[in-house]
Amino acid sequence: MLCACGKVARRLEQAGVDFDEVRVPYLKRHRPEVEELSGQRWVPVLVHGDDVVHDSRRIVEFVESLGRDD
Repeated sequence: MLCACGKVARRLEQAGVDFDEVRVPYLKRHRPEVEELSGQRWVPVLVHGDDVVHDSRRIVEFVESLGRDD
């Protein structure tokens, strides 16, 4: 079973989306950069242009919607 970040990375790879993986500290209290981006400290977070999406389910839905827009 994959963690949420692993699920998102796998889906991005399957969709052929190039992405940069940024590792953050394990403890949420040490993730101020994540909070600045998304308003919360949980990962994964996807930044795509001006869009910032958090929650693995929402990220997968967002990636799937990119494929429909083409």
